[in-house]
Parts: sequence; structure tokens; C-alpha cells
Amino acid sequence: MRPSGRDLSEMRAVSIETGFTKHAEGSCLIKVGATHVLCTATIEDRVPPFIKGSGLGWVTAEYGMLPRATNTRMRREAAAGKQGGRTVEIQRLIGRALRAGVDRVALGERQITVDCDVLQADGGTRCASITGGWVALRLAVNKLMKAGDVISDPLVDPVAAVSCGIYAGQPVLDLDYPEDSEAGVDGNFIMTGSGKLIEVQMSAEGSVFSRDQMNKLMDLAEKGVGELVSAQQAAT
Repeated sequence: MRPSGRDLSEMRAVSIETGFTKHAEGSCLIKVGATHVLCTATIEDRVPPFIKGSGLGWVTAEYGMLPRATNTRMRREAAAGKQGGRTVEIQRLIGRALRAGVDRVALGERQITVDCDVLQADGGTRCASITGGWVALRLAVNKLMKAGDVISDPLVDPVAAVSCGIYAGQPVLDLDYPEDSEAGVDGNFIMTGSGKLIEVQMSAEGSVFSRDQMNKLMDLAEKGVGELVSAQQAAT
């Protein structure tokens, strides 16, 4: 029934290659099916002005897509002179999601910026960015701990994200682009490793959905996030 031939509750193949770049404090290439995202984490001894002197750390994110990440070339946003609304919304989402798993007191007054660059897109780029971004963040924090710059681990719970939706009338896990473009209902579920919700983005796109369908999507999301957290832990 699914274009990929997957079962309704089956994730795409997931791989996480750590240490993908030389210079970043933490980096990985995450592949979720044909969606590939490079995630890097950079540590800086500064924080935004609004928390300066508070003793709190900060985690933020930036997101972008290469011009040929999709089947037709997109113009670079730098060439246009500004970021698009979708880009701004996604990078704010990534930052919010990652901060939910961080003890900012334990992190200390420093900032970690997670850059998520989509090399190839086939649906679920924001979810892959969050999941891979956490791995890059984990690796960067490991370096802080090894150097003795932080006393206790500031990462309190893994964070991962997965898409679920109603495709051809059925709840399905981890939509790829052919499903995403045709889904009557589409949602992104961001959760912690302990099963707590951070954010849910759900919308009906040409069809409405019931409370029962929503519950089934939540069950699928819990399954998917559990698998992604296992992949994160195996990578780090």
C-alpha cells in the first residue's frame, strides 16, 4: 500500500555516522531513508545578551537546504538576501526541541549552536535534523565533560523526532516525500527518550482526522522515536 513497500509501522532505514567533519566539536551525518542531513555542533564561550550574567547556557540551531537537495534547484537564501519563513520556523523548532533535553544550569554560561544542513531531501528533514542535531550536541558536550569544563552532564534526556500521518486512509509512520505530498493528515512528533512530549505539529491537509486516529499516530510516533533514540545511543 505504501509507495516504498514498507509496513504501516515501519521506519525507513536509519544510519548515523559520527565525526563526519574535522573541525566541529560534534558532528554527524544522519540518513533517514533518502533524507540526508549534516549536523554540526559548535561551542562558544558566550551567550545571547538576554541571558548574559545569569549563569545559564543556551542551545540554538540554524537550518538550511543545499540548492540541489530537492529534485529541482532552489536558489540559495543568501543570494535572495534573507531566509524564508519555512527556514526560520524550522530552525526555531530545532532549537526549542534540543533545549528541552538540556539542563542549562549544568551547561554553564556558554552557547552551543547546532547547524543542520540538508544535503538531500525526501521528506522529514526537520525530524532528521532534530534527531541528528541531538547526536552532534551529545558529542560536543562529551568534549566539555572530558575537558572538565562542566561538572555534571547537562544533557538530561535524548531528544528525537519522527513524522506520522494518514496516507490512503491509514495511519503510517515516518513519511517519505511521495507520502508526505499526498497525505491527508501530516504531523511531526518531538519526544524525549523517556517518552515525554516536547512538541506536536499536526494538520489536516485535505482531510480531517478523529481522536482515535490521533491516538494511533501517537502510538506510531512513540515506536519510531524509541527506535531513533536507540540509534542515537548506539552512535554515541
